[in-house]
Amino acid sequence: MTNAPQSPVDWGEVPDPSAIGKPRREFDAWRVLRILVCTVGLLSLATWGYFAWPFPMPAILFMVGAPVFAALVWYFFRSPASPIETDVVGKTIVEVALVIAAGGCWISIGYPVVGLVFIVVAAVSGVVQFRKETR
Repeated sequence: MTNAPQSPVDWGEVPDPSAIGKPRREFDAWRVLRILVCTVGLLSLATWGYFAWPFPMPAILFMVGAPVFAALVWYFFRSPASPIETDVVGKTIVEVALVIAAGGCWISIGYPVVGLVFIVVAAVSGVVQFRKETR
């Protein structure tokens, strides 16, 4: 028996079916840290809304509104898929403002150590990301 193609089109090598649709991404600890920093930042804003304002009405608005506002600002000015072109300085200003806001939330509700640790970890993560982007 010959090794002839089974269709009019020669497809070449047949890919492994278990690998189809699964892009290979390398594990990057800094990317995981960035995701954690963003998540903790949004949760910090929601926590601030809960503890800093009288419950239920103003607290619920701030618990939902502050993280949504921060996420929108991040998406429009800082995200890799941002619809608004921003230079490196603008992206840095937006990121610093969001990090200080999330850290300031903890400081304002009486947990200054948590706020300062968050700011330091976010700053290290931001510097590493900045260095990756400017290569």
